[in-house]
Amino acid sequence: MSDYRWKTAITKVQPNKISVRGYPVDQMMGKVSFAQAIYLLLKGKMPSRNVGKMMDAILVSSIDHGASPPSVLAARTVASTGSELNSSVAAGVLAISRYHGGAIEEGMKLFIKIAQRMEERNITKEEASRQILQEMKKKGKRASGFGHRLHKSDPRKDKLFSMAEELKIAGKYVRIVLCVEKELEKMVGRSLPINVDGAIAALLCDLEFPPQIGNAFFVMARVPGLVAHVHEEKTRMKPMRKIHPQDFEYDGPEEKNK
Repeated sequence: MSDYRWKTAITKVQPNKISVRGYPVDQMMGKVSFAQAIYLLLKGKMPSRNVGKMMDAILVSSIDHGASPPSVLAARTVASTGSELNSSVAAGVLAISRYHGGAIEEGMKLFIKIAQRMEERNITKEEASRQILQEMKKKGKRASGFGHRLHKSDPRKDKLFSMAEELKIAGKYVRIVLCVEKELEKMVGRSLPINVDGAIAALLCDLEFPPQIGNAFFVMARVPGLVAHVHEEKTRMKPMRKIHPQDFEYDGPEEKNK
């Protein structure tokens, strides 16, 4: 066997046949949603109908958040220089990091740590949350997934949690994140409500995804939005313009009910 030979368990490609995790792509087409296919790729198995619906909701919840996020500003700035679509979108993706889009992974790590503390010390989620939050406070660390610069009550979080209950996906990590929210308020003396990243983090933990790919969900969700912003920049704006992060107005369609 060659020293350069290596293995992959993701996709098998043969003449006239492509299989992802053992499922022929042509047979999935029209039967499996994009979100279900993502689950298959990442987990190696086909999700249940309920899990597929939850995956869809998670991805839609973060598809775009306006023109002001750093990833959008980066993508539009690069597009304004005349760069191609792929370079402009890549610039937006590269702006997604620890402080922008990184809260999902950090939130997952926090909730898993609390669950482990509960088991190791045989204590309640309230006590485990309190202990770990106090330890974080002493080190000057903040809890990711709570509070928002704009939303006092993130409507995306409410919808995700209501769906999770309806689909019977909400488990111990949803209960943990709700507990952390209460303990944080007691500790800081003001409300720091769960935001969409905190909700997604809890749900991904309940779906047994590893935290190492938590932020991938933010990236996957945001790419379509970045494409839309780049296309608008190229077709509607003058090139090489000065892009103000706040001095803009929305002039699209009025709110519609699905």
